[in-house]
Amino acid sequence: MFSIFKTNPIKKLTKAYETKLEQAMHAQRKGDIKSYSMLTAEAEAIADKLTELENSKTS
Repeated sequence: MFSIFKTNPIKKLTKAYETKLEQAMHAQRKGDIKSYSMLTAEAEAIADKLTELENSKTS
């Protein structure tokens, strides 16, 4: 009945992943390679979590 109020963790992680990639792109364009690499690493960690959730949901 109240399933519309439950948050979807996959959707939330996808949004966070896209945000990190966008932040990394802006850092790269500014020439801040250190921030770019840190943001990219964070985005990859989020992508790994996202993959795990998707695999566990399909199993």
